Amino acid sequence: MKKLSLRILSFTVVATALIGFQSCSEDGMPGEGEAITETELQTILTTDEIGGVADFAIAELYNGNTTAKNASTAKDDCYSATYTDSGFDATFNNCVLNGTDNVNGTVNVTYETGEGNASFTATFTDFYVGTIKLNGTRTYQITANSTETTGSFTVTSNMSIELEDGYTITEMGTKTLTISFDQNAESTLFTLTGTWTVEADENTYAVEILDGLQGNSTCQNITSGTMVVSKNGLAVTVDFGNGDCDDVATIIYPNGATEEITL
Repeated sequence: MKKLSLRILSFTVVATALIGFQSCSEDGMPGEGEAITETELQTILTTDEIGGVADFAIAELYNGNTTAKNASTAKDDCYSATYTDSGFDATFNNCVLNGTDNVNGTVNVTYETGEGNASFTATFTDFYVGTIKLNGTRTYQITANSTETTGSFTVTSNMSIELEDGYTITEMGTKTLTISFDQNAESTLFTLTGTWTVEADENTYAVEILDGLQGNSTCQNITSGTMVVSKNGLAVTVDFGNGDCDDVATIIYPNGATEEITL
């Protein structure tokens, strides 16, 4: 469990799922005002992308060497952290994490550990990734079974993203990634579930996974499951199939029309 619990995972699989909308043709499209545009989908993905950088920053600190933690402080070329029994406070100064833009700002993390699980609550205060500012909280829950072959990672967000021009996006909701390690097949299986809401430019976008999105480490795309993306109450359903490793999904529009797309 330790290797899993020390690894903060990002939900880039959601980006793969949503970006598939960009491949739609105009056949069967709903009327004006019912469509979700490419720009709007990119807006939905922005919070997940920036949040993933924030997750990585926490992982870097949580994975800090034991000596530094026992000494209660740690310092790198671009950050300083103070540890306590219940968490840590950290300040970043032009850190480049996992190839991102420079990261600056402060984060307070409190955590609890138990048998087979760990939880974190991170509070970000003017936390910058490049020129994008993040404020708010993300709570992480990590759980593994007794055999350490299955684990789950849940993120609950209540945060705001402010772009350089002052444009603000908010995200609230929960996403859970369940991972199973199949040693015989030498592959990793995953299932993504969750419900979350993004607000931007006076529009509300609700994302709900109806049947868990499933995939594995041997296939580039999601292999099964369904999800709904709604804009101000207008819903589009995406069906990812029956488990075959392909790049095809089916969009179901509010008017009942269906269309296959390539992911």
